[in-house]
Amino acid sequence: MNNKKYILHVLYDNEILLKNSIKKILKIYNKNIINEIYSPYPIHGLEKLLKLKKSNLSFLSFIYGIIGFLISNIIIWYIMIFDWPQNIGGKPSFSWIKNYPSFIPVIFELTIFFSAHIMCITYLIQCNLFPGFKKKNPDSRTTDDMFLIEILNTNNIENLTDFFNKNGAIEIHNKIKK
Repeated sequence: MNNKKYILHVLYDNEILLKNSIKKILKIYNKNIINEIYSPYPIHGLEKLLKLKKSNLSFLSFIYGIIGFLISNIIIWYIMIFDWPQNIGGKPSFSWIKNYPSFIPVIFELTIFFSAHIMCITYLIQCNLFPGFKKKNPDSRTTDDMFLIEILNTNNIENLTDFFNKNGAIEIHNKIKK
């Protein structure tokens, strides 16, 4: 019995062939043997096919927007009411409520600014793309025009190789997992 664990990297150049192969492999093996899929762009329907859980990035974006909203209100209150009050358009500088409508564009822009910038940093950290992190993409062509399926398997490596060759794989690389 072969007890070695293999990592199989299967490259495709077509999204439709990739999805069809994934459907077939999931029918043959009732469990999910696919470890990761690398793609240059999001493939619609893949998360349902692989039964992936929903990401919390949208919730984090909302939280970052709220943080931006609160910080922008504090900054505007401090600058325009507390630190350096000015008479703009005859509005009293001591009242936050009476001046609030004139601050809405600035508050909106700072909310979007905080949400977008902190979201980019969060995305880079979560995907291990931040400078200094170890890169986990096994093939750099997946950032351009290729698709890669990474399969962790303990046996039947020959059967899987034959299966993927018959289903349109461009390249297949077999490595022993350490």
